[in-house]
Amino acid sequence: MSKALPNYGSSRPVSRPLEGALDRLFDSRNVWSVTVAATALYLLFFVGYPILYNVIMSFQEVSVSNVGRLDRPWVGFANYQRLIGDPLFPLVVKNTIVFVSLSVILQCACGLALALFFQQRFPGSGALRGVILAGWILPPLVVGAIWKWLLASDNGVFNYALQSIGLISGPVYWLSDPSSSLLAVTLANVWFGVPFNMILLAAGLSGIPREIYEAAMIDGAGPFRRFTAMTLPMLRPTLYALVALSTIYTMRSFDVIWTMTHGGPIDSSNVFPIWSYKLSFDIFDFAGGAAASTMMLIVVFFVALIYVRSVRAEARA
Repeated sequence: MSKALPNYGSSRPVSRPLEGALDRLFDSRNVWSVTVAATALYLLFFVGYPILYNVIMSFQEVSVSNVGRLDRPWVGFANYQRLIGDPLFPLVVKNTIVFVSLSVILQCACGLALALFFQQRFPGSGALRGVILAGWILPPLVVGAIWKWLLASDNGVFNYALQSIGLISGPVYWLSDPSSSLLAVTLANVWFGVPFNMILLAAGLSGIPREIYEAAMIDGAGPFRRFTAMTLPMLRPTLYALVALSTIYTMRSFDVIWTMTHGGPIDSSNVFPIWSYKLSFDIFDFAGGAAASTMMLIVVFFVALIYVRSVRAEARA
């Protein structure tokens, strides 16, 4: 019995030539050459040129009068030597290491805990996961403003909660005390980055077959043994990617810290992005700011290189 063909309406005869032309266009080798060339030009102009300009500036003597030109006096590594000899350099390095290390470790740990938690089926899990993800879509400036209010010494939620349960007897000056300002901005950055870590780790967990867990349970493996012997090894590629991406994102954190403390008080929460900005736009030391950002660029490049080599080694294994 013959089967009736579907009626596509009067537009069908018109769309066939168009579809054919599109098919020939996308099958052509020229279109891929054009798209690759357009992508390369975009990356060169919007990514490569600013980076190259910044690196060149870090080797020159730059002032307000010649910042718009490229033919500036060449000073070699003098700007880097001046930065390394600056009394502020050891403090900024220490703050950056503490800020990045704590942020990456806590973001990964909290993200993994939440991903494992939401792997369990319970009523309202979807809504609760959506609430947690809502924090991730907020602009960093808004996150900084919210945490500045939460940690306010006079009427902040944190001080009120800690005083209510008797952990502190008086207000803690989270943002104006040099001993606690770095911890305060780190907590805000951890809160901001946890949802991103949770998403990636949840995707990694969903790729682990449930059958091997069932087989391990039959063999008598407990939850801790299954986590250390099965979950963590199988999540290793995801964790590599997560640590690399979190390190890169954290090293360029600026908005949250700037909104909360401006790098203060007395540079107690000053990290490389804040220092680079202050050098360039507070005291107009453009070459010093370019040298500081180039140092960060080198560190980020090596983190990305380690990640790529780890992924390749994992793929060959």
